[in-house]
Amino acid sequence: TDTLAQAWDERMRMGYFAQIANMPETTKLYDTVVAWWDAIEVLIVTGATTAKVEAGNTGIKNIKRTGRGFRNPENY
Repeated sequence: TDTLAQAWDERMRMGYFAQIANMPETTKLYDTVVAWWDAIEVLIVTGATTAKVEAGNTGIKNIKRTGRGFRNPENY
């Protein structure tokens, strides 16, 4: 969405469908959206994300994963 008003409308629509579905998965998904709503609003307003940081963290984790199997902690 482009505006907070549109996002709010979509959130309400999602809540409606989650209630109709009456499934633990949809309820949990909607609860997650509600819990993260402040961050979602910031994303819509600023367009700022943590994507670059997350990509860096993933790269570090992949490097650490390739080190598994070494018996020497200094090599790990």
